[in-house]
Amino acid sequence: MPEHFNLRREGTVAVVSLDRPDRKNPLTFDSYAALRDWFRELHYDDDVTAVVFASNGGNFSSGGDVHDIIGPLVAMEMKELLRFTRMTGDLVKAMLNCGKPVIAAVDGICVGAGAIIAMASDLRIGTPEAKTAFLFTRVGLAGCDMGACAMLPRIIGQGRANELLYTGRAMTADEGERWGFFNRLVAAADLEADAIAWAQKISEGPNFAHMMTKTMLQQEWSMTLDQAIEAEAQAQAICMQTEDFRRAYEAFVAKEKPVFKGD
Repeated sequence: MPEHFNLRREGTVAVVSLDRPDRKNPLTFDSYAALRDWFRELHYDDDVTAVVFASNGGNFSSGGDVHDIIGPLVAMEMKELLRFTRMTGDLVKAMLNCGKPVIAAVDGICVGAGAIIAMASDLRIGTPEAKTAFLFTRVGLAGCDMGACAMLPRIIGQGRANELLYTGRAMTADEGERWGFFNRLVAAADLEADAIAWAQKISEGPNFAHMMTKTMLQQEWSMTLDQAIEAEAQAQAICMQTEDFRRAYEAFVAKEKPVFKGD
């Protein structure tokens, strides 16, 4: 079990959350590193088919801890600072490359690095109370943190991303749903259960193919259209060799629902 964040299993779904609800779940040097390492190893864990990154105590995350992270950063030299910023970016890269769908279940405060974690997830469910802010400029930093300038415009559009990244203001839950940041909003009492149910539903599908879908969604960012079409041809040909593809065909012929096994 991890030491610096909460983790439990609901069948094949891993449920992760930060573990300091009394302070709205800030990140520390240790929790950054622990989450990065866990998501890196997740790619090789066939027992987990999806992840829910949950809220805890009514909040998702307040971002980097002011006392445990911000204070020490002020005293660091450039080499140490770059080591830290690369580590935080490595958490995002580990999430993107873990091979499993990640669903963020966002309640209450979701700001700074917490907003980045939600952004780096594949799907997002929020509550009406969710307040999401990329507030880096409000602490004297650039809005280009942990991939925000690359990823956020792809989710909500360039103009809206510009507004949030320049001003650091909070995006309301309603705005988040209208702009496409949240796939849907649910009541706080239903948030985690709905996210887990969604993850379990996805996990009933062909999980090797889900891994391929996630892989292509990331890799095709830097491809031309011709390259993307060729890459998808290769990816689909690989998936056509799986037993799940055969199971789907045999179930269709038999007029039954396919039961996928991820191989």
